Amino acid sequence: MTPPHIILASASPRRRELLAQMGVIFEALAVEADENPWPGETPEQYVNRVAAEKSLLGQKRCNSILPVLGADTEVVLDGEVFGKPRDFAHAQDMLKRLSGREHAVLSGVSLRFGDKHWQALSISQVTFRLVTDVEIEAYWASGEPRDKAGGYAIQGLGAVFIKRLEGSFSGVMGLPVFETAGLLREAGIRIPMRERPSHSA
Repeated sequence: MTPPHIILASASPRRRELLAQMGVIFEALAVEADENPWPGETPEQYVNRVAAEKSLLGQKRCNSILPVLGADTEVVLDGEVFGKPRDFAHAQDMLKRLSGREHAVLSGVSLRFGDKHWQALSISQVTFRLVTDVEIEAYWASGEPRDKAGGYAIQGLGAVFIKRLEGSFSGVMGLPVFETAGLLREAGIRIPMRERPSHSA
């Protein structure tokens, strides 16, 4: 069995899927960071802090010689970090506010290796079409919005609400692949690149 390249300080299935897609071998470790915004903290500062706390908690918990990766992704509208919906009423309020408008999705990544620490931030702009109350109710009933920042998943049923995306699809999904690959390279971790099979004419 091939040993892991890194520790992923997250229980998110989306982040596990994206790391696996990159060809990175990892071991997942769930951590609980302080996700309450601090007074005067900007959304960018918040996302970077939470990602950094996750990687630090992972590093402290596993006492590993491996690099530890943490990440945080948030939906931001009018300067407000939405977080995950507590219940249907909360999800309904968020989706109604996102309806017909453009919002930002911030995805922070933090990588620690020994006493070294690297961070990166991906910012994407997502525009929703108008969403009806009936659609919101049906979407909630699907179960998809419950653990998603902003109450939707770009890689799932929530894609039907998205009119335009400017930025990183993987960043909105939960782990910006471009920025993550850059941090892994800084730590000396090779990202396998598979050659495409040749086709004869």
